[in-house]
Parts: sequence; C-alpha cells; structure tokens
Amino acid sequence: MTLSKIFFIPIILLSACLFLPEILFADDSVQKIPKETLQKTLPFFALCMDVHDDKRRTIEQQNEMLRELGFDGVAHLWLKGLPERVDSAKKYSLKITQVYFRVDLSANPPFDQDLSHVLPCLKGQGSQLALLIYGGKPSDTLRDEKTVEIITQINRIAEQSEVQVVLYPHVGAWLEKVSDAVRIAKKCNEQYPDRKIGVMFNLCHWAAVDKSENLEQVLTLAKPYLASVTINGTDSPEEIQFQKGNWLQPLDSGSFNIATLLGLLKKIDYQGPVGLQCYGIGGDAKEHLTRSMKAWRLLNDL
Repeated sequence: MTLSKIFFIPIILLSACLFLPEILFADDSVQKIPKETLQKTLPFFALCMDVHDDKRRTIEQQNEMLRELGFDGVAHLWLKGLPERVDSAKKYSLKITQVYFRVDLSANPPFDQDLSHVLPCLKGQGSQLALLIYGGKPSDTLRDEKTVEIITQINRIAEQSEVQVVLYPHVGAWLEKVSDAVRIAKKCNEQYPDRKIGVMFNLCHWAAVDKSENLEQVLTLAKPYLASVTINGTDSPEEIQFQKGNWLQPLDSGSFNIATLLGLLKKIDYQGPVGLQCYGIGGDAKEHLTRSMKAWRLLNDL
C-alpha cells in the first residue's frame, strides 16, 4: 500500500489542540484521552505487521508475538494463506478482525473468484472483508453503478460465511476518500437495506488526501456506516502533502495528536475495532509493535 500520489494544498493554520510537536511518549508526557471521554477500550488489532518485518516471521510466529504483546486480533492481507492464519489464530485466542481484498473495476472478472472457496474458513469469527477498489480515476462517480453491482456480488458471498463487507479508502485508488466510501455504502444499503455495507476510516490515507480542519466533519459523515478505524503515528496532512512529513510511523511518533482522534471517536459513540497500521515500518516488527502497544495503553490510561 504505497503513497502513489500527493496533492499539494495550502498549509492550514492548525489548532493547538489538534497537532503538537513530536511526542516521545515518555510516561509522564503522553497526551492521554481526557478522563471525561474515556470508555471501555476498543478492540485493538494489528495489520500489515508482516510486510516489512526484517525477521520474516511465519504466520505462526506473528500470531504468537501479537498474543504476547496483548493484541486482541490480527488482519490478513489478501486470500493466500488465510486458512493457515485462521487455524493459527485460534491457538492464540486472536480474532481474525479483517481480511483485505482487491477489486479492479477495469478487470474481468473484477475480483478473485477464489473468494467463495476461501471465505468459509472465517465463519463464526465475526470478521470483516475490507475492499480496496481500483480501476478508475479517484472519486469518479461515473463508476458508482458498476461498483455497487460488484460489491453486491461480493456481499452475497460474504454473507454465507457471516462476514461483513467494509470499504477501505486508499490513496490513489478509485475509492480514495472516506466520502467515496460513504457515498457507495449509502447506495448499496439503500438498494439492499438488510445488507449493511460498512465504511473504514484509515488515518494515514485520510492524512494523505484531506485537511486537518476536516477531521471531525469526516468522522461525523462516516458515523452511520463506520465499522472500522485504523491508526498509526503520523505527521499532519499539511506536512505530508507538502512532502515534509511521514505518514507511516509507530504510534508513539509523529506530530498528529492521536488522542484527539480517539476523543472524536468517543464523541460519535464509535464502538468498533481499531487497527494498528504497520505497513511501511521496517526493522524488527516486535520492536515497533511493542512501542505502539505501550502508546495505545498510555492513550487509554491502562
């Protein structure tokens, strides 16, 4: 998942309560969620922790590590190896929170037809199938009708395995912004009210295409459909879009104030899972995962 393009926008004056100088997350300096907004800790899972791991851990080793560090769940990239991931995760009491799946609107067929054969291994897990949708100019509404048809096909397959379909905004993809995901989810759910297509908010991808001042507005827009959130340490959208910041860091790094985002999730009464985005973070995965888990616990005053 790479940052394939950057939009340049004027620097927005930042609110002091939203972005801070880089926080080192020493125990006595971390920006915690205010006591009045604390709630039961949301389920915390890890994604893409294996892609750039210098140790090249096996699925079994990854799951053992995540259980040891205190994660509630794990996500899996694409369909290959999914049954192995499921079997291993059960041993370590990890939930398969999400599986990521590509859709290409310009291809025929537009998605991997093995889906119907592989997905049954997730039955009873309460998992989500997160769709990354490519094959067109970002946010081009002329492809909406075709997209709804394809998502409906996928959803019929997912329903048989009790898997929820959610839409994953990804920079550079056709479905690039949260607003794209909301628009498509609304159309899907209007046609099939009994099939609840969900929406994701991915902090790094939002920061690559949006403005700081729009965060609460975007979350409020997504609220009726919001089914999953992913976070990571990141700099501000303005820094990233001017190529002066890093959009993929451990949770204890970056100028963006994660506590503000978690506070807004509480404000809209979000109750779903929170994923730790690890894509693009090199070195020993255990080292940055340990740092991020420490930051997560400090943020939640655990």
